[in-house]
Amino acid sequence: MRVIFNEEMKAVADDLDRMAQNVRKAINEAGEALLKTDVEAAQAVIDGDVEIDALESSIIDQCVKLLAKQTPVATDLRIVVSTLRLASTFERMGDLARHIAETARRSYPESPLPDNAKELFTEMQEFLDETADNVVAMLADRDAKIADRVIRNDDKLDALHHKTFELALSENWNGNNQQLIDVVLLGRFMERIGDHAVSAARRVVFITSGFDPSKEPSRDEDGALD
Repeated sequence: MRVIFNEEMKAVADDLDRMAQNVRKAINEAGEALLKTDVEAAQAVIDGDVEIDALESSIIDQCVKLLAKQTPVATDLRIVVSTLRLASTFERMGDLARHIAETARRSYPESPLPDNAKELFTEMQEFLDETADNVVAMLADRDAKIADRVIRNDDKLDALHHKTFELALSENWNGNNQQLIDVVLLGRFMERIGDHAVSAARRVVFITSGFDPSKEPSRDEDGALD
């Protein structure tokens, strides 16, 4: 029975790794769509979200079967339950990337960003690209050190997100009304991707150590605009 459990859990872990890689690709391509007004990249993100959703459903089904058939306890139970949470978190990150891509596609061939917002959003996207790389790496290696880095770095994205409001309210704003709405929403979508990455990092810490950082009050667990 132990051999069967390990084999089935390995299959679930492989699906979760693939899901994280797909989410990273979605985040990267959503950034391309937004910053380069690339409608093909936007469509790729939108189309690719179907596979992310399918992987989540498959992982949930596999985990439920493991719980029913193998009745895991202790560390094994912690891994299965955390895997369920991670799949849900990655699905939400994929949805947020899709929202960014849909915004870019809707405004095409114009940009949803005014010129004086592009530098700020480029900085936010660079942060998310790095975070997505870290998420894939921490999951593949169950690396608590990388997970801790993701958690600690979140304040940087929060500070950048705050600047989007400052820009929208400043006298130097040079966009139209639709761009004003888009800047506020896009900033929120990107900030939420970062929050969900933190949630995923806390799950990895829990898997590796048994310590649950999510017991601490946090923004990423509130479910707003997820």
